[in-house]
Amino acid sequence: MIPNHPFLCFVTDEILHPVEQVHQALGGGAAMIQLRHKSASGEQLYRWSIEIRDICRERHAIFMVNDRVDIAIAADADGVHLGQQDLPAAEARKLLGSSKILGVSVSSPQEAVDAENESADYVGFGHIFPTSSKEKHTVPTGPEAIGSIIQAVRIPVIAIGGINPENAHLPIAAGASGIAVITAISRAEDPEAAAGKLVSLLELNRLR
Repeated sequence: MIPNHPFLCFVTDEILHPVEQVHQALGGGAAMIQLRHKSASGEQLYRWSIEIRDICRERHAIFMVNDRVDIAIAADADGVHLGQQDLPAAEARKLLGSSKILGVSVSSPQEAVDAENESADYVGFGHIFPTSSKEKHTVPTGPEAIGSIIQAVRIPVIAIGGINPENAHLPIAAGASGIAVITAISRAEDPEAAAGKLVSLLELNRLR
């Protein structure tokens, strides 16, 4: 179940070992983990998924697999997060069933509406700020664009892209249900402390 307060989602960094990253992010209070590794084999993804699933269950966090519906099902993850070029959300929902969480990356209100109509539980919108974590062919939307997504759908909107402790308050102030980060945690000098700082910022904005 998606948290009903602003929360932190950590997306694993492909250049680092995912399991260690997960320990650090959860130690800082992340509520959702997304295993993302485009170049790993299916076998490796499955093994990581089993390990991360167990860690997340111990810490009462949500575990999502990026792109791979088959791995999410095989590892009994909490759900899967899909991009626009992945399996259509409606087909993924048929495979996942109604009890699993389905997230979809979107970059426009229409894509968000389509995702909701295809039974997505939340959308990830971005990229909000400039980012080097993923190759992008579009300009950053800025946090002000979040409002148009929120108005278009009834499901939670998670902001992603270039979010860090200096700007994390902006997407939340714009109405995002959560933030998703990679390098703000993975490349920090102290990843657990970095995650904790982001969680504290989210909590402060929730209380305002």
